[in-house]
Amino acid sequence: MQQNILNMSVHKTIKRVTTSAIREMKMRGEKISMLTSYDFTTARILDEAGVDVILVGDSAANVFAGYETTLPITLDNMIYHAAAVARAAKRALVLVDLPFGEYQGSTEKAYEAAVRMMKESGAHALKLEGGIEII
Repeated sequence: MQQNILNMSVHKTIKRVTTSAIREMKMRGEKISMLTSYDFTTARILDEAGVDVILVGDSAANVFAGYETTLPITLDNMIYHAAAVARAAKRALVLVDLPFGEYQGSTEKAYEAAVRMMKESGAHALKLEGGIEII
């Protein structure tokens, strides 16, 4: 018997992974998948594979620009990479590193950098590195 392909649905309901969903998964003891991407194509592949979180890391400084450390990457660079990933991700939560120097020093500077990242990139969450002194 031939299958009637026209009657088969190829579209699945896409439910966005949110920070609340991640918290609930953690509370239930579920595994949470997170991989890094810096570009549209890789992010699309990860998203379609069902990865829960796509991290846009400041390691783009090493991977894309060839720097020896992550220190030279700028907020503008990170916005560029994060925007490409956010455009690709239909389900995954997009988590972005704020680069070093954008949130140290003053609360006002940190807030301005965070607002720019969220507005201009379309990211869903931000990651800041540091301990209690950063909080």
